[in-house]
Amino acid sequence: MNNPFENAMSQLDKAAKIMNLDKNIHEILKQPDRILTVAVPVKMDNGEVKVFTGFRSQFNDALGPYKGGIRYHHNVSLDEVKALSFWMMVKCATVNIPMGGGKGGIIVNSKELSQGELERMSRGYIQKIWRNVGAQIDVPAPDMYTTPTIMGWMQDEFEKLLGHADPGFITGKAIKDGGSEGRETATAQGGVYVVRELAKKLGLKPNETTVAVQGMGNVGGFMAKILASDGYKIVAISDSKGGVYNEAGIDIAKAEQIKKDGGMLGCYCLGTVCSLEQMPKDGPCKHVSNEEILELPVDILVPAALENQITADNAHKIKAKVVVEMANGPTTPEADEILKERGIILVPDVLANAGGVTVSYFEWDQNVKNERWTEADVFAKLEPIMIQAFNEVWETKEKYNITMREGAFVKAIERVASKMKNKLSS
Repeated sequence: MNNPFENAMSQLDKAAKIMNLDKNIHEILKQPDRILTVAVPVKMDNGEVKVFTGFRSQFNDALGPYKGGIRYHHNVSLDEVKALSFWMMVKCATVNIPMGGGKGGIIVNSKELSQGELERMSRGYIQKIWRNVGAQIDVPAPDMYTTPTIMGWMQDEFEKLLGHADPGFITGKAIKDGGSEGRETATAQGGVYVVRELAKKLGLKPNETTVAVQGMGNVGGFMAKILASDGYKIVAISDSKGGVYNEAGIDIAKAEQIKKDGGMLGCYCLGTVCSLEQMPKDGPCKHVSNEEILELPVDILVPAALENQITADNAHKIKAKVVVEMANGPTTPEADEILKERGIILVPDVLANAGGVTVSYFEWDQNVKNERWTEADVFAKLEPIMIQAFNEVWETKEKYNITMREGAFVKAIERVASKMKNKLSS
């Protein structure tokens, strides 16, 4: 299995070489500023105490307070959290928001915990890290298997320990707790702004451009809807149970209704709930697997599900002209090289899905200034940030004759290095 931190550092080394990065800055960027490893004892419902291991990696705060989610997953590891905190630094710097890179996690299968156990563990984690976080130090957020409710518990616990209010300590809160309007659709909306700019560069007309979206969760679902309303022809969508391909295009509302009624997406071709056996397996409208959706003859492929979907095994079979990464890390480094050789343009996750962290930053900004913005305000502020970031990455790609991923990393590290130089020389 790929070590995520080694992957992250190979990306750093590649960018450093392209941009001729100052060797002292390069050396500092090879590890996080601080790593917290904590034991979180939790009294379980049966009266026994179970101890969970938690992490917080604070990678770099040259641009501003550390920023990054907290994930609850049984596969959380220190290397994963370190890598994710590095990528958060790159993502914030790519879109030029004044935040650094951080990430946290607890090794736990949260589905096995009761609501009470989950709350006690969440509060216990904050009890262990509270002296090292805060609105001006490190601003966590939700990630895998953490929710606005959990953020609310953490906020409450943090303020109890601190002894006063600090509304900007954590983002991804419920609206009633100071969360931002527009957060639910922010990642998808940011991705759409990027697709629109890319279409201009490549001369793609929405009504002549076909799109396949792997993953119909929060990000993929909204992305498919917004692109369809822009006139793009969505010809394939999938969720964890598989998907549907229809050459004539998919009515997203109709597909969602079939899902609501208890059917699978492949039933779309029949227009009603059906069994796996009844779904057409060939023809102009057919059931496709999550593996097959990646290899369809479309203009734009949007992996919006899990990491490591496009690998050395299937990168040769990708037929899309463009890949827009809305999931985190859906393409392995080996696959990156293959797509590059094949001339397929890849818009990297650190740019494509950065609408989410940008609106998290907006939530923090509203909280520290005691303001409330409407959803229209939020998107009016998000659009120019995403457009500028896209154009800067594109220009960097053209300047060095490199991929868009390399362009994003070079641009981001330039920004971080410039701030670090100022600090080193002062």
